[in-house]
Amino acid sequence: MAPISAQQTTTTDQPAHMYAEVTRLVRADGLLLPRVGPYAVLFLVNVLGLAGVVVALFVWRDSWWVLAWAAVLAVVSTQIGFLGHDIGHRQVSRTASACRVLGLVHGNLLTGLSYGWWIAKHNAHHAHPNDLETDPDVHAGALVFDVSQAGARRGWRASMTRHQALLFFPLLTFEALNLHVSSIRALARPGIHHRVAELTLIGLHLSAYGALVILTMTWAQGLAFVAVHQGLRGVYLGLAFAPNHKGMPVLSRAEGLDPFLRQVLTSRNITGGAATDWLLGGLNYQIEHHLFPSMPRANLPQAQRIVRSYCAAHGVRYVETSARASYAQVLRHLHTVGAPLRHAADSPAGSAAVDPRS
Repeated sequence: MAPISAQQTTTTDQPAHMYAEVTRLVRADGLLLPRVGPYAVLFLVNVLGLAGVVVALFVWRDSWWVLAWAAVLAVVSTQIGFLGHDIGHRQVSRTASACRVLGLVHGNLLTGLSYGWWIAKHNAHHAHPNDLETDPDVHAGALVFDVSQAGARRGWRASMTRHQALLFFPLLTFEALNLHVSSIRALARPGIHHRVAELTLIGLHLSAYGALVILTMTWAQGLAFVAVHQGLRGVYLGLAFAPNHKGMPVLSRAEGLDPFLRQVLTSRNITGGAATDWLLGGLNYQIEHHLFPSMPRANLPQAQRIVRSYCAAHGVRYVETSARASYAQVLRHLHTVGAPLRHAADSPAGSAAVDPRS
């Protein structure tokens, strides 16, 4: 992710006022005010979906048709996660205690993920998106997102990085499991408030999940059900999150210090209608969401019209593309990041050190 120049993205010399101006426009339209109604509908749909899956598993007990319901549960559990995301940003309620209760229910109890761990991680991402040092979402892991990270890979990690574009979708099948493990590891250490409550709720989630599988399936069916559910859930999460920032630029110091440019230039919106809005949990309006994290999801389309027009008027690059094109961009970026390691493997030296910027 190569830095881009501020002069290439805006015609203003001192753009620090932009965030204040856009906020004023958005606030004038009442777009930052809470909207309980749409969230009540989402909550009802999620509850009905979850109840429907539970009933279906008992109806089709000991049948391999349960695997079809594993796919349905992957969608329902991800949608519950999207609502938990909105709760964490105080879109549903501005009250800290209400958000904490709703967050623990949606995060720990219904999806088995630590709400406290996720809040800390996600807030760090929002503060400095695509910052290789401070954004946990672009730290080197199974995948790396910048050539400077690729140069430090050795052994089997280097081999993965060389082919990470090909491995991207297969690796997503483990993302849900990775989130569960990360939650437990975080709760095993001091530092997260309400650790006992969080661990208890995750324990209840795992117990209920295990009981449902044991009571409605054979062992073979149960193992297949868990694999399909968690695998598809991981892919769904990856398809929702990956297009938003991956492959977008690392900013220059001047751009990184500006609150408006920091969020707009590192984010990518996904085009589509109401179905896309629901499928991606409103995260397809990533630019507007990053500018106004507490804005209710239902208000993001209106905010987009304001922000997009403002960017056009002030010469700020505003990236918006289709879902298919965004995934292609992400894969091309991952392929490019792994290029130095592929070149090194093909060279006579083979395992010689690589210049990460070559």
